[in-house]
Amino acid sequence: MTDSHLDCAPTDVDEALNEAEAVCEARGARLTKIRRKVLSLMLEHREPAKAYDLLQRLDGEGAAKPPTVYRALEFLLEMGLAHKIESLNAYVACGHWGHKHMAVFLICDNCKAISELHADKTHAALDEEVQAAGFDRTSSVMEVHGKCANCAAAA
Repeated sequence: MTDSHLDCAPTDVDEALNEAEAVCEARGARLTKIRRKVLSLMLEHREPAKAYDLLQRLDGEGAAKPPTVYRALEFLLEMGLAHKIESLNAYVACGHWGHKHMAVFLICDNCKAISELHADKTHAALDEEVQAAGFDRTSSVMEVHGKCANCAAAA
C-alpha cells in the first residue's frame, strides 16, 4: 500500500494525543494507556490499520489480546477520534475531534491511496432524506472506490 494522505489526520502525534485526551475528559471518558497507544499507532502509521496489525505493533503492551484492541478501537470510534473504513475493515485516526462529522473516503483501487472528503452538500442531502424517513442516524461512513487523480492521469 502506498503512503496515503488522510486530510483529516493530525500531523503532530504528541499534540494530537494531548488533544484527544482533552476531548475524552470533556466527554466524561478516559483515554487509558492502551487506548492512547492504539491511537498513537494509528497516528504514526497514517495508512488504514487493521485490528490485528495494531495488535502486532503493540509489542506485548500490557495483556494486549484481540478483544483489548477491538475495545480500544470501539472507544476511539465512539469518541470521534477514529473512523472505520468498512470495505477494508481498517481504521484511521481523525483530526476533527471537536465535532462529529460524516466521513467520505475516496479509495483508489489502483494505488490504494485513501483521502477523506468533506462533502457538506452530500451530508446535508443525506440527513434530509434520513430524517424524512423518520430515522435517527447515529453514524455513517461513505466510501467511494475508483482512481485517484495521480492514477487517472497516468492511465
